[in-house]
Amino acid sequence: MSEETVPQQGGTGQPKGLLQQMEELMAALNADLSALDADLQAAGDAGRGSAEESQAG
Repeated sequence: MSEETVPQQGGTGQPKGLLQQMEELMAALNADLSALDADLQAAGDAGRGSAEESQAG
C-alpha cells in the first residue's frame, strides 16, 4: 500500500482508534464529493448555456 492509503498516527504517539480513522476518512470523502458535485454542476450549467445559444441561433 502507498503512504496515502495508510492512516498516520496522531502527534501524541498513540495510535488512532478505528472509529476516529473512519470519521476522518468519511470527512475527507464528503469534502471530495462536495468538490466533485460543484464541478459537475458548473460544467452542467456551462453546457446548458451553450445549448440554449445554439437553439436560439
